[in-house]
Amino acid sequence: MTTAAIPYVGSTMDRIEGPEKVTGRARYAFEHSPQDLAYAVPVPATIARGEVRSIDVDAVVQLPGVIAAIWHGNAPRLSTPENAELAVLQSPRVAYRGQYIAIVVAETLQEAREAALRLRVEYDAEPHDVELRIDHPGMYRPDQVNPFYPADTEMGDPDSAFAAAPVVVDAMYSTPAEHNNPMEPQATVAMWDGDGLTLYDSNQGSSAVRDTLAPLFGLPPENVRVISPHVGGGFGSKAAPKPPVVAAALAAKQVGRPVKLAVTRQQMFAVTGYRTPTIQRVRLGADADGHLTAILHDAFEQSSRIDEFAEQTTTPTRVMYAAPNRRTTHRLVRLDVPTPSYMRAPGEAPGMFALESAMDELAVAGKIDPVELRIRNEPAAAPESGLPFSSRNLVACLREGARRFGWAGRDPAPGVRRRGRWLIGTGVASSTYPVYRFPSQASARCDADGTFTVRIAASDIGTGARTALTQIAADTLRTPPDRVRVEIGDSAMPSATMAGGSMGTASWGTAVVRACQSLAEELDRRYGEVPAAGLETSADTTEEIGAQQRFARHAFGAQFAEVAVDVDSGETRVLRLLGGFAVGRIINPKTARSQFIGGMTMGLSMALLEESIMDGEFGDYLNHDFAQYHIAACADIRDVDAFWVEEDDPHLNPMGSKGIGEIGIVGTAAAVANAVYHATGIRVRDLPITLDKLVR
Repeated sequence: MTTAAIPYVGSTMDRIEGPEKVTGRARYAFEHSPQDLAYAVPVPATIARGEVRSIDVDAVVQLPGVIAAIWHGNAPRLSTPENAELAVLQSPRVAYRGQYIAIVVAETLQEAREAALRLRVEYDAEPHDVELRIDHPGMYRPDQVNPFYPADTEMGDPDSAFAAAPVVVDAMYSTPAEHNNPMEPQATVAMWDGDGLTLYDSNQGSSAVRDTLAPLFGLPPENVRVISPHVGGGFGSKAAPKPPVVAAALAAKQVGRPVKLAVTRQQMFAVTGYRTPTIQRVRLGADADGHLTAILHDAFEQSSRIDEFAEQTTTPTRVMYAAPNRRTTHRLVRLDVPTPSYMRAPGEAPGMFALESAMDELAVAGKIDPVELRIRNEPAAAPESGLPFSSRNLVACLREGARRFGWAGRDPAPGVRRRGRWLIGTGVASSTYPVYRFPSQASARCDADGTFTVRIAASDIGTGARTALTQIAADTLRTPPDRVRVEIGDSAMPSATMAGGSMGTASWGTAVVRACQSLAEELDRRYGEVPAAGLETSADTTEEIGAQQRFARHAFGAQFAEVAVDVDSGETRVLRLLGGFAVGRIINPKTARSQFIGGMTMGLSMALLEESIMDGEFGDYLNHDFAQYHIAACADIRDVDAFWVEEDDPHLNPMGSKGIGEIGIVGTAAAVANAVYHATGIRVRDLPITLDKLVR
């Protein structure tokens, strides 16, 4: 075997698939066009609650090019899914506006769209309820919150400790519904061959799609193949199968032809998930020196009538700061709305906005520097579980970030710094995200020409996963990366967990290391001789991960923001963002920095722009396109930078890495909001920070 001169993990490497993407040779789901292809267009419900009384499918099928109009009266029967969102066209019930009630299939996309628009539907509408409020009579405590945490926790006597504290904060915060909006909408090309189903699909995990759709259609998993080598973003919206992929497979089964279905941007606001709105109350009690004596964090959220999704909004509060008396709770209400789902850093993003805003308010109330306040409340072990941290370098991030940002000597007085017509302020917030690792499988092969092929059903949603896995494999095999080919995005390959929860590289990388180690050992036993037919080994990490030691495994970071606020209009501009992170070993500095600043940019967008506005009259999100749902554009992003501190953590995985895809968004909104307070003296507790909240 060739011995590599340097370790490739930790070195900068360009994305392997970069040339394919920029030249248009990388094929995404919608770009597959098998022979005899038809087009499917779903028909969304125009009421928020009730039943479909009738659909005039007979008239539509007479239109030019129309092959079929499918509704619950003639749709193929599906097995009852665990997630009722996937029971597409199985009932006349309408659970939310935008839910699929029919599918039109035609020879061309234009003909399918025209027929879908002309389909006449009669409803028996019922009064709907779409408003989240903390006094809703249907509010309840869920059994657990995503993915497996208890809904409530309590230690000590938080109420008494809070009442006795000399310095307190008691404030309400809210975050709106937000929609993921990846560049590539959900799209599927579905093909049946007897009892076999093939899907070219845009998703964050081909194994998960296979394992969900197979029982839904009464098939063994090996009869379903899901192919998705290139995915144009997801931000969580493609982490689990949604109604569109089921609709495509169902339509193809009904017409006996391959069917292509792409979700429109407008439809994505109903059927592909979103971040639940939250209402949060945070109460902090501290002594005169700023040491926390009580932390109480309550979250109120929504889900749909047909499926429960409870976001883990207060779970980061359980690990951030030391306090002997503490309580966290979650309450949920089921409304006539689409089911919320994962969106980048679910739980941590909205929860840390509230907690870190409250910490800033405590710093003001106690006349303590916000960075110092956080350092004073650094725990020696996980505050609630008592487990030792595998590593925790939040303090290092805060101190180094403060040095780089120029925090020293900051005047804490709000509303006193001006540059012309602009008020200037700075703010800080902490970041955190848990470290997950789920079982996966991988295979590694050496061919007679000395090249290697690694296969795993991982998903690269734009993060650079394919490149990172190549670096990991090259180091393990002691060979240059140009001799390693990593194949991903196909459920026919060894099964892998999804790209989500910042666990992809940790989970897949472990499997790749073990498969490559096994292959390297076999080659060493053969003195490097490779048989003409090649040599292949495989690995399954289920036992290894099940036997790992118990630690509190988390990534941490600190975010610093400088803002300018126009004194007349209230326009807010973020002049600088700096993020510092402690995330174990960095696999690829180039793609890592991209992930950090991408997350921070999304956090800026969360702070100033993003808000899905619910129309109570019609039960629908009004601003369901990019003309009205605003996200950060290039002109909004002036100076964003990220760094990381060295962190050696032997308790994680063979690479020593932590996930980095989501921590960048965590805390950013709070840092911006805290900077806005510092600039103006106005505390905005309800995102986004819009002009009307600042102009008095």
